[in-house]
Amino acid sequence: MLVVAVLPLTKGIFYLPGVAPRSYEKGESVRLFVNKLTSTKTQIPYDYYSLPFCHPSKIQGESENLGEVLVGDRIEKNTLYELNFKVQAPCQTACRVLLDKQKKDKFIKAIDQEYRAHWIVDNLPVAVKAHNDLRPDDAFFILSRGAKRRTDGGGGGIRRSLTSRIVGFLVEPYSVRHKYEGTWPTAEAEVKNMKYSTCSTAAPVTNRQDSLMTLEDNDEVIFTYDVEWIEDKATPWAHRWDLYLKGNPDDKIHWFSITNSTMIVFFLAGMVAMILVRALHRDISRYNESTAAEDAKEEYGWKLVHADVFRPPQTMPTVFAAMVGSGVHLLVMTFVTLVFALLGFLSPANRGSLVTAFVLLFVFLSSFAGYASSRIYKMFRGTDFKRNTLVTAFLFPGVVFSIFLALNAAVAARGSTLALPVGYFFLLIFLWFGISVPLVFVGSYFGYKKPAIEHPVRTNIIARGVPPQPWYMHPALVIIFSGILPFGAVSVELFFIMTALWLHQFYYIFGFLFLAVLILVATCAEMTIVMTYFQICNEDYRWWWRSFLCSGSCALYIFLYSIWYLAKELQIDEKVGMMLYFGHMTVFTFTFFLLTGAIGFYAAFWFNHRIYSSIKVD
Repeated sequence: MLVVAVLPLTKGIFYLPGVAPRSYEKGESVRLFVNKLTSTKTQIPYDYYSLPFCHPSKIQGESENLGEVLVGDRIEKNTLYELNFKVQAPCQTACRVLLDKQKKDKFIKAIDQEYRAHWIVDNLPVAVKAHNDLRPDDAFFILSRGAKRRTDGGGGGIRRSLTSRIVGFLVEPYSVRHKYEGTWPTAEAEVKNMKYSTCSTAAPVTNRQDSLMTLEDNDEVIFTYDVEWIEDKATPWAHRWDLYLKGNPDDKIHWFSITNSTMIVFFLAGMVAMILVRALHRDISRYNESTAAEDAKEEYGWKLVHADVFRPPQTMPTVFAAMVGSGVHLLVMTFVTLVFALLGFLSPANRGSLVTAFVLLFVFLSSFAGYASSRIYKMFRGTDFKRNTLVTAFLFPGVVFSIFLALNAAVAARGSTLALPVGYFFLLIFLWFGISVPLVFVGSYFGYKKPAIEHPVRTNIIARGVPPQPWYMHPALVIIFSGILPFGAVSVELFFIMTALWLHQFYYIFGFLFLAVLILVATCAEMTIVMTYFQICNEDYRWWWRSFLCSGSCALYIFLYSIWYLAKELQIDEKVGMMLYFGHMTVFTFTFFLLTGAIGFYAAFWFNHRIYSSIKVD
């Protein structure tokens, strides 16, 4: 049964950017679109008509944006289900499907793997009503994407109105072995007027124990449907997505997470203030104290390495500059995306808009990567500028594209809708080589044109030796433990992001996510400053790579968390599904590593510049 809630037309209704409301008159045709089939057990989406459902003689696809194609959406806009606005239509026949062994096996496999069909009416995804076994009085909406929301029952008659708008779309599935007299007609008009003993125009279909449909015992399936229109005065059109996006008891958890993470930030800020500010004030006063030459004390601590602290890294300076540039690029892209999301332009009503924004913003903001990388590389006194720019242009996209090609080949072999069509494949190639790479060169050009960054102290020609370090300052220990607090600051929000990605739920709490990103930036910066200070106090001036890795090590905990999440929350039983999961999580982790690593490096760089510009050096 298809239940559609309607709202009489009122003035001044707010709507999301790019999603204009549609008003209908009584009897006007309302189109029902079908989308992909998805399962949380396999994570492999398929086309709706890959199963032997009712379908028209010629299937017409809906035009889709890049984001929809990348997430595997395949929307077909013509079906055999007819909906006329405010016209009740019980016991309507869609078609009859004759089942052979192959078709039965397809249905049985899809049922065993818990596949769900995605339908769309007036840009609303389908919801399925279910009941809680523990509390039978509670009703839930199981959305087509797998989320659950508490709701109350209700309904009513239809008030007379010239035009109205659709504010809800509910499907109640039934399993019925229809019974009819005579033979199945061949004429389409006769099929539509078929009469059954299991339902009629006066009695909608119901689940009855004596007429349940079983695939093993039947060679035909008759697809029927009931259309019921009810008026919903309580739901304005502007709030029709609240069922999918709000009403979630997890809001308290989000606020607890933000509060907890804020406390971590204040704790680290207190450490920086108490340990660094007071210690540095004492150190700087002592270093700058004007005494007689015979009373001058020997230099010690972090001042002792002033002539080496800005010595360029000896290990892969080009790769380091490219990684910093890529991290800056991803950080800028993240904040711009969140701004658009907070303004409402990336709402779920705009299907594929979030993924499209990620791709396009990454491409058109590529000059930030080239600019940041060139500035760092020039500071290192590098000379092979073209090589540095090429490494920057291909480092992150090359890793992501390599993983994408492997995953695309795997899902294409399975006939999944995640397999990218050839046209879109060449579109991505064009966006990368035709726009992103040239913009990296443009950013590098302007970065190289600017004067090299000047350091507050000179660097000696000959490097001094690094004394033996305490065991607790071993690079591996410092790097591993530095990522714990940044990960803890975002771990709760990460759970909701993972749930949206892998349990096919909507994620629209961008306000919480924006705060979480700000807290992450502050935590990474403060933690890296503390670790850098301890390092140079032990006369170890090799802070460049360690500052990047200390902050970026929280990505290691994200990957470990993804393994735990797979074991506890998911039941993926397909090898290709496992490939998809770990492939996507590797990309996510690598993105996080570059982004947080860049934050840590710039925090340490700023800190060192500040403290060494405050002392007097001969």
